[in-house]
Amino acid sequence: MKNGAAISPEWFAFDWGTSNLRAWAMRGARPLAEGTSARGMGTLQRAEFEDALLELVGGWLGAGPMTAVACGMVGSRQGWSEAAYATVPCAPLGANLTRPPVADPRLTVHIIPGVKQPAPADVMRGEETQIAGFLAQEPDFDGILCLPGTHTKWAHISAGEIVSFRTFMTGEMFALLSKSSVLRHSVTTGWDDAAFADAVAETLSKPETIAARLFQIRADDLLNAPADGVLRARLSGYLVGLELAAARAYWLGQRVVLLGAKRLSGFYQTALAAQGVATESVDAETCTLAGLHAAFATLKETV
Repeated sequence: MKNGAAISPEWFAFDWGTSNLRAWAMRGARPLAEGTSARGMGTLQRAEFEDALLELVGGWLGAGPMTAVACGMVGSRQGWSEAAYATVPCAPLGANLTRPPVADPRLTVHIIPGVKQPAPADVMRGEETQIAGFLAQEPDFDGILCLPGTHTKWAHISAGEIVSFRTFMTGEMFALLSKSSVLRHSVTTGWDDAAFADAVAETLSKPETIAARLFQIRADDLLNAPADGVLRARLSGYLVGLELAAARAYWLGQRVVLLGAKRLSGFYQTALAAQGVATESVDAETCTLAGLHAAFATLKETV
């Protein structure tokens, strides 16, 4: 059900990223309606967050105060109200949710804090909620969660805690190279599965050659005109292979679960399968909602 239908929600869930905002009207753990907006954190001044929220949920509000739980970049230093990081090792959800100032008396908002790792320095915002949602469904999990995305996370999970994690800017590097570098002329369209797999293997074998291999994409286009999709898949394979080389300690000999969008998780599944690593996959939206519900349940317990 989309935004605008007559419903009676119990609470609201928000996944507030840099570029986009997603909202759900919830009853218990079940979404009744959803809405989306392009008013992500990066487009807003601090005084504009409440208006952006009300644009999506205003039609769902009743007369009494309603609880909203939000995760993601809304809690960053540049967001609505900074939610202090929890420090690993820690449970993905802590009790210290942040309440930003809200003028509308019908609404109280709670922001889930991110997680930090002092050394090697790393941070996450939003992924901790997905991890919490996964653990709500599999509380005894002991292994590795890989969360593919613009900034892919590899997290070691044990005894219900995030033990350690590493972030790789693989998705952002692909976007920059494919849109803003000389390679933009060569990696425009299409996809080739074999080219991707070969590129992953080549980079895992010799990661130190990555800078040369990247320019080779452009030269190959100029001199040999490969089939459509080969060079785009090769660029992705080189970058994913570079990530896997650096993250080897996380996936080698470990149980690995991929938590992300189906298509992107599929690339990692293919790359890891070639290394003899069997992976499992779970849906990112399902885990996000489960994590937000877990935070809401915690708030209810404290009332």
